[in-house]
Amino acid sequence: MRKDVRILLVGEPKVGKTSLIMSLVSEEFPQVVPYRAEEITIPADVTPERVPTHIVDYSEAEQTDEQLFQEIAKANVICIVYSVNNKKSIEKVTSHWIPLITENTDKDSRVPLILVGNKSDLVEHSSMETILPIMNQYSEIETCVECSAKNLKNISELFYYAQKAVLHPTGPLYCPEKKDMKPLCVKALTRIFKVSDLDNDGILNDNELNFFQRTCFNTPLESQALEDVKNVVRRNLSDGVSDNGLTLKGFLFLHTLFIQRGRHETTWTVLRRFGYDDDLELNQDYLFPPLKIPPDCTTELNHNAYLFLQSVFDKHDKDRDCALSPEELKDLFDVFPYMPWGPDVNNTVCTNDQGWITYQGYLSQWTLTTYLDVQRCLEYLGYLGYSIIAEQESQAAGITVTRDKKIDLQKKQTQRSVFRCNVFGDVGSGKSGFLQAFLGTNLMRQNMIREEHRSYYAISTTYVYGQEKYLLLHEVFPDFDYLSDADLACDIVCLVYDVSNPYSFEYCAKVFKQYFMDSKIPCMMIATKSDLPEIKQLYGCSPLEFCRRHKMPPPQSFTCNTAEAPSRDIYTKLTTMAMYPHMSQADLKSSTFWLKASVGATVFVVLGFAMYRVLLKPR
Repeated sequence: MRKDVRILLVGEPKVGKTSLIMSLVSEEFPQVVPYRAEEITIPADVTPERVPTHIVDYSEAEQTDEQLFQEIAKANVICIVYSVNNKKSIEKVTSHWIPLITENTDKDSRVPLILVGNKSDLVEHSSMETILPIMNQYSEIETCVECSAKNLKNISELFYYAQKAVLHPTGPLYCPEKKDMKPLCVKALTRIFKVSDLDNDGILNDNELNFFQRTCFNTPLESQALEDVKNVVRRNLSDGVSDNGLTLKGFLFLHTLFIQRGRHETTWTVLRRFGYDDDLELNQDYLFPPLKIPPDCTTELNHNAYLFLQSVFDKHDKDRDCALSPEELKDLFDVFPYMPWGPDVNNTVCTNDQGWITYQGYLSQWTLTTYLDVQRCLEYLGYLGYSIIAEQESQAAGITVTRDKKIDLQKKQTQRSVFRCNVFGDVGSGKSGFLQAFLGTNLMRQNMIREEHRSYYAISTTYVYGQEKYLLLHEVFPDFDYLSDADLACDIVCLVYDVSNPYSFEYCAKVFKQYFMDSKIPCMMIATKSDLPEIKQLYGCSPLEFCRRHKMPPPQSFTCNTAEAPSRDIYTKLTTMAMYPHMSQADLKSSTFWLKASVGATVFVVLGFAMYRVLLKPR
């Protein structure tokens, strides 16, 4: 909502503009009226909407046309004052003032107008019969008020309506000609309905309506009040209530009714609570709350954010198969202005046999977005209504900023849950296969992936000492002449070479020597395509000798040309090395160490899936 309101009073001389302002301030009719009142500011604590309000007078005798144009440009709302006993001043509203204001305001953001009929104490009749056709002709006219500066009649109401026209404008919400809400308003309220429909059954039940009421208005609805609301909808709309809950049609009807009855502040309160600005776009401050991320720190979702995302998954997994079909995924993202996940996501995270993103894959993609682009994650959580449903100050409350990696190295321990592994290798060395194998995709299934749907990332969970961690693999483009800081910034480096290509290892050796030989980032050599005959690498020494000289673990044999899902052991090793970069070579060579690190991983995977199925049963 605006931080202040600027009201400008214009009109013909002698219609009582200055008297209206002075009567408001002094609460009595002034005996002596100057040509023009000085600008006054009404403090926030004495206005109904708790917003500071500036009231500006205009005098043709004291001000130039240029000064008037400047004031029109600065005004948030303009009151065109006429005298109810002066027909000429009424005629000037349409012949002079409205055209003048239109010429001096931006066409895309027309300033709201209030027609003010002053001196009602001098006549017994109303001017409304003359004014109503004018109001119908100009959509920017919010309302008309008849008042008397002399009798103090409707003076406070006049300025309240002016303030309301700025803070709760009708224009963006409602089309008087069609007697219906505008498309943008319907779109915003539809998103609000879907976010508030916590079980995604298409109706707001009593619990959901009460939560909505508390969220927007800080007070629950009494059961009788709830019934009264539903009865109003029932009387006017045959399909507005279903199973004793409010349907989307019923929800939209209620807001149309509020607006038609002049209670559009109710609809604005709801819209603003759910992040909308005056143009019915989601506010940038709502979508991108401040989040400070110091250097060498990473971003992860915290426990509350994961719980929220689990509830969103559960809400849309209608067939309870622990995966999201294309229709279910489309339904989930229906509250977004665009589809955020493309077909590449299905090759970035785990999917089921039908290629649908699984529960684990869904959480993995959110983890990836948070790690790589936290601003986008904040935006996405905003669309889903995280701060509202989770009752947090903003989406930033769902993000954990990890401590500086240097502190982890000093303390030889980390609280981080996501570890990045950059995968280097020459063209054709098997990098893409290595990433896809992490997702359980063997070579036969990999060959079915379309080139335009390829992903250069893969993320899934591994278990180290019984702790669930995320390993994020990133395939680095093999351009040896240019490696960016992002290509080099990671927790572990994976150097991939093809055992069947004699020239493949040389690239790995060069990358290691130029970029990682003197760094503290642990490195592992992967000998891919181990199902093929091994050919001697045409390099100064063998890969095994190279690793020994540079105090690296020996090359790890790997193939994704398997009948079943490829082995995941290598990924547990990579995660362990990323978690414990200080481990000595003796530890890394010890088979007992690797056995301890990976013990329980299979058990945890099975248990994790079983627990999710158990949690779903009572729902």
